[in-house]
Amino acid sequence: MTDPTDVVTEERPPPRRRLPLGVLTLLVVAVITGGFFVLRGDDSPTTTVPTLPGLPDPDDFGSPSGETAPDFSIELFDGTRFTLSDHLRDDGRPVVLNLWASWCAPCRAEMPALDAAAAANPGVLFIGIAVEDDPTAAEDFAEEIGVSYLLGVDEADRVSRRYPSPGLPATYFISSEGTLSQTVYGQVTEVQLETLLADNF
Repeated sequence: MTDPTDVVTEERPPPRRRLPLGVLTLLVVAVITGGFFVLRGDDSPTTTVPTLPGLPDPDDFGSPSGETAPDFSIELFDGTRFTLSDHLRDDGRPVVLNLWASWCAPCRAEMPALDAAAAANPGVLFIGIAVEDDPTAAEDFAEEIGVSYLLGVDEADRVSRRYPSPGLPATYFISSEGTLSQTVYGQVTEVQLETLLADNF
């Protein structure tokens, strides 16, 4: 007969607690995100305005907004000052406002098309404002590209705050009554611009 004191009982470790699936998912995301910024060499993420691809379809421009276009005033590269409300009151032509940057490849690519559209439509005022850009770089590129329409740089972020966009380039069509008739995000061609001008003005 076996002595009870001779029986060795195996002690099992307490069961391991598992983290909930949601917590595990958050940890994985945090590790991946942290690794991304370590690889980038940044201590913290930076906020930049992304560039947007060209529009895939001439009919895919979105619907007109019908809102009043926010007023703005800005010093231009030619030394003059442009104020939207003054222009609409004194000149009366509708406005095509294009937001661009010297570092934005699609912006640079579409500027000749904007210049050609401006030359072909003297009844519309075209104005390009560089946003999120170095003023010197923007002015240097403006001289290099040599477009005929008005150009300036939004050093104080006044225009970009009034006309927010998910990326660059962004083009706003403003009627002679001061209504924001349409907004286009992404690079546009000369043909697409002619369609937009015909539809909006």
